[in-house]
Amino acid sequence: MKDIAQRAGVSESAVSFALNGRPGVSEVTRDRIRRVAEQLGWRPSTAARALSGEGAATVGLVLARPAAVLGVDSFFLQLISGIQEILSERQLGLLFQVVEDVDAECAVYRRWWAENRVDGVLVVDPRTDDPRPDLLGELGLPGVVIGALPGDDGPLLRDDDGEAMPHPGLSQVRADDAGAMAVVVGRLHELGHRRIVHIAGLPSLAHTERRVRSLEAEAGRRGLAEVRSVTTDYSDTQGAAVTRRVLTEGSPPTALVYDNDVMAAAGVAVATELGLSVPRDLSVISWEDSALCRLVRPWLTALSRDTIAFGRGAAHELVALLDGGAAHTVQVPLPHLIERESTAGARAS
Repeated sequence: MKDIAQRAGVSESAVSFALNGRPGVSEVTRDRIRRVAEQLGWRPSTAARALSGEGAATVGLVLARPAAVLGVDSFFLQLISGIQEILSERQLGLLFQVVEDVDAECAVYRRWWAENRVDGVLVVDPRTDDPRPDLLGELGLPGVVIGALPGDDGPLLRDDDGEAMPHPGLSQVRADDAGAMAVVVGRLHELGHRRIVHIAGLPSLAHTERRVRSLEAEAGRRGLAEVRSVTTDYSDTQGAAVTRRVLTEGSPPTALVYDNDVMAAAGVAVATELGLSVPRDLSVISWEDSALCRLVRPWLTALSRDTIAFGRGAAHELVALLDGGAAHTVQVPLPHLIERESTAGARAS
């Protein structure tokens, strides 16, 4: 306001009246002030308007995934529901955008920062080579990462006071993907399964890499030679195609682990089409539990976690940052395996 006032030759109060559409200045002066503001690259600040009672503060969420896949993904619907619960309590708005890739997501952050559109952001789907933490640090934009960043998936580091040491400048709400995969492999091993295929999600995601590494480690520890992962785009189409391919190979698996419920349901349909019985011939486990897991036949065994609470926790951490709190890391509880009709002991081969 001071810069605009000096350039336009008016008082700061006149600038405030002009830019906020209030009476108190002539139309000629208002136009001059707006032209100067535009020359200086001024954009309206949502946060400032919120502080003055003229609007609600806003946080941002960008999803860099195909829109068609998001439309059938129950995880994000539940996550956003939990986020919105906390934001509503604080009368904070949620600015949501879907983009093609991480480069486009970074461009959105730069634009939001330049226009003061958001006070902070929620970052999902950490990548194996992720530019977003450094960018947010450069912009000084508070953020909470939902999921562990690359290199941050081991035991939490702690300072001399026993406090967890976070990634610089960002809070994290982490899920233990490696531990969850160990639970799944351990249970399938107990049921006698020795040929297991993990039908995973996007290969660029950090949690996909952790699940793949954990599968390999658990297989090695138990001496399982016929265990592997195959990546997909999370869609039912690719899930079905990969299922058909692995089940028609020379030594097909006796158990399939899917990274979401949609692919698991598609996989059961393919197995049935191929004349296989679930679970007599093939056991199936879904990484995410949902109503879909109880709508298909047989009901799907699934890893269950409180995704709405996951979203609430992430939003709570972001609100704490906006209130001036320090960044830190929160570990969510390990998912538990709900055994239903789609898993059974492996048949002798």
